[in-house]
Amino acid sequence: MRTEFEITDNILIVKLSGEIDHHEAAEIRNEIDSTYSVFGSKHMILDFSQVSFVDSSGIGVVMGRYNKVKEKGGSILIAGCSEYLRTILFLSGIFTIIEESASAEEGILLLKQRSVAEKEGEEETGKTAGDEKDGGK
Repeated sequence: MRTEFEITDNILIVKLSGEIDHHEAAEIRNEIDSTYSVFGSKHMILDFSQVSFVDSSGIGVVMGRYNKVKEKGGSILIAGCSEYLRTILFLSGIFTIIEESASAEEGILLLKQRSVAEKEGEEETGKTAGDEKDGGK
């Protein structure tokens, strides 16, 4: 198992490879958590394009990262799953709470679009609240 990290626009991209099983889960969890904490990213993409196997410990790693990202008000995506991994993650229920993207690049675009939309929504809300204070003038 190898874990590589990339940071772009407040998004931590975790590139995983090999097997995510009970032998590797604790090390992967610690590496991801320390990197996420050090860089202070808000969002995370778990890139599974080079992962060959996931067991229940690997699913636990994904669930734990979901909880950490949600605590910071961020979003998490799983990217690049093979059909085999998609089936395992689907059956585990992961995709009921975590969105999937075809690739890490697609996930980055999706998260950037959401950030822009959120900022625009905040600006609209701010303008509306200010207008109400001024009596609508």
